[in-house]
Parts: sequence; structure tokens; C-alpha cells
Amino acid sequence: MKLPVDEKRVEDEVKSLVYRLRSYRLLRNLLIGFILVALVNVLFTSLFYTPKMYRIVENNRELVLKYEILQNRIKASQHRLEEIKHRDNYVYRPLFSSDTISIDGIYSPYDRGKYASVAEDEYTPLMMSTWLELDQLARSLYLESKSLDDLQVLAKDKEKFSTAIPAVWPIDRTKLRNKIGAFGYRMHPIYRRWKFHSGVDLPGRIGDPVYATGDGVVEETERNRSRSGYGTQILLDHGFGYQTRYAHLSKILVERGDSVKRGQIIGELGNTGASTAPHLHYEVLYMRSFVNPVNYFDKNMSAEAYKSLMNQIQDANYEAD
Repeated sequence: MKLPVDEKRVEDEVKSLVYRLRSYRLLRNLLIGFILVALVNVLFTSLFYTPKMYRIVENNRELVLKYEILQNRIKASQHRLEEIKHRDNYVYRPLFSSDTISIDGIYSPYDRGKYASVAEDEYTPLMMSTWLELDQLARSLYLESKSLDDLQVLAKDKEKFSTAIPAVWPIDRTKLRNKIGAFGYRMHPIYRRWKFHSGVDLPGRIGDPVYATGDGVVEETERNRSRSGYGTQILLDHGFGYQTRYAHLSKILVERGDSVKRGQIIGELGNTGASTAPHLHYEVLYMRSFVNPVNYFDKNMSAEAYKSLMNQIQDANYEAD
């Protein structure tokens, strides 16, 4: 017996509803199952290591060990480099009467942005400290390499270097009339502030002979009678990175480009420029940096003579600037 059309439609809708309900229950059960599995997995991994986690932990331990080994090797290399540096500064360079070299920025740290790629990591302190040590080691190696290159040149030209080094007094020291004006920072008597003095002041009489302290070439002369600056001066280039300046002269006896020998009279002591009394302002420059000229006076002088020289030096000021 056939059902009326309306009853047939109702029956189909009921069947469809039952099917959807079964599908929703199945989907719900699957979703709940996935959630339970995820919760169990999270709980398990938080309490127990999985094989993958064991591998990660072991790899991290191995990485830390490698960094520690690297740090030990860096320290060993730094120690060897310090030994070479010590021999360079206290054996080789004194042998050639040469100052240590300096390179601007060699000890300045790198911009931290260089290490940004490892920031905010559990192992950042370990990695950054190692990289910083490597960077500094590389810079120190470069500096020492340049220093040894410099020494190699000096060794090849040792005989020439021995006469070029500014190693004698620029005036007759028996004619010193007063205390020597010291090199370095000193209290200025007029401005009442600390001011750097780039050379030594050797007081004497106008007209006293001024001598070249080493073989070289006249790089610059200036005849200036004004009451400012160096006044009448001579700048000699000795090669090997050395230059000497003779300032406040009364007379110049050489010309630019002339070759001069150690002990040759190149000018006469005076009172030109920013000078308050007759004296010679004498500078020694190494690699364009000022160094203490006293360290070059008579390298073979006795300890007693050196002590006497030190007693002659004070913060005397013969210059107005």
C-alpha cells in the first residue's frame, strides 16, 4: 500500500535528520578524540622525552661541547700571540730602537648588530662571547702581522736604520740654560688648564747650533717671525716612520729636499713663534703620532746619566700657546 505524498516526504526528512545526527556525533567523537590525543601528547612530552627530543638534546650538548673546545683553543692562541707580542715589544723592537705600532680602532668592539642573527636564543651568551673572542683574536693577529712586517723591513735595512733613528741631542746639552720642558700633559701657566705638550723644550741662547738627530731629508721648512705657532721651523723625514721637528728657530741653514746627516747643523736656536724665552721645541713623530723625544736621547747613556737627565726635566713652559 502506497503512502500518501506528504507522508513519504516526512519519512525522507526523518531519515535525513537521523543521518545528519549520526554524522555530527561521529565528527564530534573524532574531534574529541583528536583533542584527547593532543592533550595526552602534550602531557607525555612535558613529562617524558621522545626519541626526537633525545636527539635534539644530544645535538645541543655536542654543540655546547664544541663551543667550549673552540673557546679553549682561542685562549691557547691568545696566549701564544701574547708571547709573540711580548718578544716583539721587549726584544725585537728595542733591538731596532723602534716604537710599537698602533692601528686606530684595533681594540674597538664590533657593532653588536653583527651578532643580531643569534639574539634571543638560549645559547646566545655562549655564541656571542665566542664570536667576540674570535673577532678580537683576528684583530690582534692582524696588528701583530703588521708589526712583524715592519720589523722585517727594519731588519733588511738595519744599517740604514741605525743612522736614521733620531738618537742624539738636537743641541749641545752642555749649553742648556735651564730645566727641560717636559713632554705630555702639563698645567699651562697662563690658561690654568691641562694642555698636551707634543715635544720637549730645550732652553739655550739665540744662535746656538741645532743639529739633525738622524739621517734624513728636509720635508718642510717655514720661516715665520710671527708670535704664534711654531715660528721658524724645520721638519725632517728620517724614513722608517720617523720624523723630527725643530721649532722656534732664529735661522734655517737647509732647504726643502736637502739630505742631511746625523749631527749636521741645520739651524740656530731662537725665540720665534709662540715662545716666551729662547729655546728649541723638539718633537719626534713615529707613524705620524707624537712620542717622547727623551726616550731617544743617547740610547747608550749610563743609568746615572739617565737619572740626571730625568732630574733636569720639569713642567717648565717656554711657550705662550
